[in-house]
Amino acid sequence: MAGPRDPAEAAGPAPPEALAPPLDRNSPPGPMAARRADRHRAHEPHGLAGAARELVPLVLAALVLAVLIKSFLVQAFFIPSVSMEPTLAPGDRILVCRICNTFSDVNRGDVIVFADPNPGPETDRGIVGGFVHWLGEGIGVARPEHDDFIKRVAAVEGDTWEIRRGVLFVNGRRVAEPYVAPEPDPRDFGPEVVPDGMLFVLGDNRAHSGDSRFPPPTGLGYVPEDEVIGEAFVIAWPLNRIGGLS
Repeated sequence: MAGPRDPAEAAGPAPPEALAPPLDRNSPPGPMAARRADRHRAHEPHGLAGAARELVPLVLAALVLAVLIKSFLVQAFFIPSVSMEPTLAPGDRILVCRICNTFSDVNRGDVIVFADPNPGPETDRGIVGGFVHWLGEGIGVARPEHDDFIKRVAAVEGDTWEIRRGVLFVNGRRVAEPYVAPEPDPRDFGPEVVPDGMLFVLGDNRAHSGDSRFPPPTGLGYVPEDEVIGEAFVIAWPLNRIGGLS
């Protein structure tokens, strides 16, 4: 007959913790722990190099966004001359809606920005140089290949226009033009019919504007509708001139 069992035996095998040496918090980590720590450290940015890796994608995204906004939505322009006074003065910064023409036609009275209808030869920059220049234009640090112009639409395709002693008539009716500069231009022009696909544009400062009344190089002649960049809708700068255009 077996005697009573030893209490230690009855308790079963000792737990693993009892067999392991006490943990010393100051002792170096084991090989597995060290490898795990190395993996974590490998993904952590280090100083300026890490910051640069995080910054580059943000900068590229901002550049792409700026180019997309300028190409399809809204673009800023600078007014360099007096041809649109008193509506626009030299030094004004305006915003132009590029997408507006996608959903509506150009109408009489609109203030539009358009590409040079009589451009000179383009500079051959090659594929890479052309892309870099296009990107520079998109973010506003490179000058456009050709000048852009801003005028007011006076007549559209099919309209008959005439100017008598400085007064504009379209399709036989006098046009009310409260925006025209006080200094008159008493000369007579026309009558003429605006060709298909073309616009007849005038500066608000008629006495100092080379517009559709004059053929190149004195003026612009008729402007192709395809060259319209967008409709100017607001003066954004300077502060004392901020406001919508009419």
